Amino acid sequence: GEDGTLQGALELLGLPYTGSGVLASALGMDKWRSKLVWQAAGLPVPDCALLDAGTDFAAVATRLGLPLFVKPASEGSSIGVSKVKNAAELRAAYETAARYDRLVLAERYIGGGEYTVPLLAGQALPVIRIVPATEFYDYEAKYFRDDTRYLCPCGLAPAKEAELQALALRAFAVLGGRGWGRIDILHNNVGVSIAGGDAELLDITEKALDRCVAINLKSCIFAAKHVIPIMRRQKSGAIINISSMAAITTYPYV
Repeated sequence: GEDGTLQGALELLGLPYTGSGVLASALGMDKWRSKLVWQAAGLPVPDCALLDAGTDFAAVATRLGLPLFVKPASEGSSIGVSKVKNAAELRAAYETAARYDRLVLAERYIGGGEYTVPLLAGQALPVIRIVPATEFYDYEAKYFRDDTRYLCPCGLAPAKEAELQALALRAFAVLGGRGWGRIDILHNNVGVSIAGGDAELLDITEKALDRCVAINLKSCIFAAKHVIPIMRRQKSGAIINISSMAAITTYPYV
């Protein structure tokens, strides 16, 4: 559902649903292409480089500086993400990310603080500051630890918080988002950047269930076979809530 596949299936079946459509969902899940769109719109994003097996990793480290982040372009929940502190670690970090996606990014480190801006019905809700106890806001910090701190109020001056909210609304609109979502923003002493690491539209599985994995093809098939037929049998005008369906079609770890 995060990458637009479930939305596409629903549109093919002529069933209404909540949240962003196919294009916005697909762009939001793709960190590299969302960066390109945001850059074209004049929005601030961290500098990055595409990596492959033949990359001059030392040159990338020199260009982006250290530390930096390496991540799969189309994964969520910080899966496959590494924080690289010296150039000798960069190839191994690329190989880790490449296990999850053919497209791998190295991204400049922005260390001033991570904030998330919830969006609902065209309005930005209060900004939340994320303060992990781990090296960065990784998978463990998101799902398993109880010492990750979510601060609301976020501690920023009202004018700065309003700036982040306006930036999030614009970033969401540029991707074509609608209904509800979330934009993550990195803040330093100079300015702000839209986070390339977790800037996808609202991770519906992340907020729907604890200890769950992202919706994949198997869950889409499950929805097509079991959930959608039930919805079709309901009265006309029924609208599928994608976040509710996520709760039905995700699979817990065992």
